Amino acid sequence: MPDNTTHARRDDRPEDSRRARLSRTFDEDAELYDRARPGYPPELFDDLAELAGARPGSRVLEVGCGTGQATVPLAERGCRITAVEAGPHMAAVARRNLAGAPAVEVVTADFESWPLPEEPFDAVVSATAFHWIDPAVRMAKAADALRPGGALAVVRSQHVRGGTEEFFVEVQRCYERFDPDTSPGLRPPAAADIDGTDHAEEVARSCRFGPTVFRRYERDLTYTTSDYLELLRTYSGHRALPEAARTGLLECVAGLIDGRYGGRVTKRYLIESGVSHRR
Repeated sequence: MPDNTTHARRDDRPEDSRRARLSRTFDEDAELYDRARPGYPPELFDDLAELAGARPGSRVLEVGCGTGQATVPLAERGCRITAVEAGPHMAAVARRNLAGAPAVEVVTADFESWPLPEEPFDAVVSATAFHWIDPAVRMAKAADALRPGGALAVVRSQHVRGGTEEFFVEVQRCYERFDPDTSPGLRPPAAADIDGTDHAEEVARSCRFGPTVFRRYERDLTYTTSDYLELLRTYSGHRALPEAARTGLLECVAGLIDGRYGGRVTKRYLIESGVSHRR
């Protein structure tokens, strides 16, 4: 299923049978990921300071830092960060991006097997990465990493209805042609139809945290044809396609943007944070 369209399903719920394999695709081209993936709105970090205590001097464990899209803003706000990233190429780019931040350590390791330090953290933050961590491990280990009262902050991103809406209707023909896993008629959902109950229920089932508080942010980002193709090349579902199918898909998408939309399309994102405090 393509990453950029969905209906009645979140972008960030990979099937367990594919989760480990798809999670490894991001490290194949870390420079592309760093260049193409968007960061996060400043309001998110204001809320992480308020709700999760991610303030100057706080000890933050970041799970799945990628190339530092959330790490850099947290470091700029004075947090002391240990960032764990499974992909060695992603971690290397993150270290480069954080070279001027002496209070940040980037560790190359799987979070599941990484030994927790003795001193607990004030906050555990995971931005667009928590769904790649083994569900049997992630909640308990996040709780074990925190001091009592410390916060788990999980940030998720979803493509929602808005922006250049007609393009995202028409582009489905490209996916149906080149990706056999595409179901006919998929459309981006309305932001109001996306809820966080799956995460809140997982938090509650762990019995390690209090209630989850959610905050939401919508943003429109406009892409040129080349920029949008670079973005698509960072998505796990696209990267997992056979090369011929992926090439055909990207050519089809490019032809549509250039031929009918003047070489630019706008994508609307819903970014949602869920903050839960350890009991």
